[in-house]
Amino acid sequence: MKINAITIISVAALFAGCAGNDNKTTTAGADTGLAADIKHHIAVLANDSLLGRKPFSEGEKKTINYIASEYKKLGLEPGNNGSYFQEVPMVEIASTADDFKVNGKTTLDLKPGVDFVASTRREQDTIGLKNSPLVFAGFGVVAPEFNWNDYKDLDVKGKTVIVLVNDPGFKAPEKLFKGDTMSYYGRWTYKYEEAARQGAAGVIIVHQTEPASYGWQVIQNSFTGSKLYLQQADKHMNRCKVEGWISEQAATKLLASAGITGNIRDYARRKDFKAVPLGSSVSLSLKNTLKYSKSNNVIGILKGTERPEETILYTAHWDHFGIGKPDAKGDSIYNGAVDNASGVAAILAVAKKFAAQKEKPKRSIVFLAVTAEEQGLLGSEYYATRPVYPLNKTVANLNIDALSDFGETSNFSITGKGQNDLDDYVIKLTKAKGWDVVGDENPGSGSYYRSDHFNFAKVGVPALDLHNGAKSIQRGEEFGKEKLKEYNEQRYHQPSDEYSDAMDTRGMAQTTDLMYKLGVQLSGETTFPGWKKGSEFKAVRDKAMGK
Repeated sequence: MKINAITIISVAALFAGCAGNDNKTTTAGADTGLAADIKHHIAVLANDSLLGRKPFSEGEKKTINYIASEYKKLGLEPGNNGSYFQEVPMVEIASTADDFKVNGKTTLDLKPGVDFVASTRREQDTIGLKNSPLVFAGFGVVAPEFNWNDYKDLDVKGKTVIVLVNDPGFKAPEKLFKGDTMSYYGRWTYKYEEAARQGAAGVIIVHQTEPASYGWQVIQNSFTGSKLYLQQADKHMNRCKVEGWISEQAATKLLASAGITGNIRDYARRKDFKAVPLGSSVSLSLKNTLKYSKSNNVIGILKGTERPEETILYTAHWDHFGIGKPDAKGDSIYNGAVDNASGVAAILAVAKKFAAQKEKPKRSIVFLAVTAEEQGLLGSEYYATRPVYPLNKTVANLNIDALSDFGETSNFSITGKGQNDLDDYVIKLTKAKGWDVVGDENPGSGSYYRSDHFNFAKVGVPALDLHNGAKSIQRGEEFGKEKLKEYNEQRYHQPSDEYSDAMDTRGMAQTTDLMYKLGVQLSGETTFPGWKKGSEFKAVRDKAMGK
């Protein structure tokens, strides 16, 4: 994608002032200037003219040029060898599925987009399953540390496995895995990876709302249409032919044919569980349209005055779903105002505060707006595996994703609380204000594996994902919980996640200011935060730091 300075300037001019003037509300606790800056940026980034900010689209060009223009305006230097952009080579695969035809003990004809969704990572024009035997493989988990193997003594070559979402610990009557806190074994990406390692032809995940933490409509919206993947030399031929989801209603009918009835999660949790051949096979064909192109991460840097080689890395993903399935009101633009125009707005606001400091930071501050988070954390994966700045000199990753828009709170939520020393910094900063810090509000949702900080954790960099909590200062905790529930059910990954003048960005400003103050503290230190004992990421960091 060719990007030039003239385009950047013209895009910035085009968007100037489009946020409106609804920023006069004041409160004793909030930084109203910060709240106003965040609101302005959200109004720009969630505007219909950006077409839902999908990678490879005209919306991408406008989005990344706006971010780069803001970096330049604030005095940030280009962060990638003289450029604000890091190209991320990807392939876009648009799959059109025919019916999911089941024959054998039971006969079913499931409709795409209604009863199931299916796609492929394999870069082929047509691909499919023909009379592929169906096997129920429980949770689809191989976890030696938990003495669990759903694939034990099972040959799935040429077969299609049906697996359950989340892991065995969720709402289990006895303590399994991490209890209600999802392990990586519960993440849908893991299910696909493990099925491929086992040699399965296809893998279909059974959707259930509570263990998934989102409704079937999120699957219908997020897992249909074209999908993006990082380019690979083998053209993804190491993955299953078909990856997909099936509704709980359809899965219930399918599993019942093999005598699996009642609570299917309890059935799969039994100690004597063995994978169950369903006595039926599936045929399914996918027609694919392939497009090769490059998306972009956007990187700006404020160089440190004493230890410029040591970096503090702020991240937020700029992308969303583009134009897709219309909602009941006929709106088809997925603007992603909260998810994640709010995060990009926050790191731009942090950059402004750093740029305004009289005393410049001793360590370098890097601002990284990443692409394709919604497609599987691809932009952050690309950076983490091809870093511009050495990982063993990266002090911390401070990630901001989907800040709530219902005002100030007296508590804050750390995704994966207890993993690393950054928690302690946040607790100290909030304690001075009389605020509380909690862990995941919904630990079963697997939030730790669902945003870009996870890719930095995997390579050992201490990573923090901070959110405003549920305790509304003005209206109480029940109000906050209701607003969080309302967002998850009515706006998350839907066209209704859009900008409104009524958005209360003062709570976003609280979280943003905490992240800024944390960065200030880290930038003045000579030590490096680490992972706590027992964290699965500690060994990677210790090795990188020569410990």
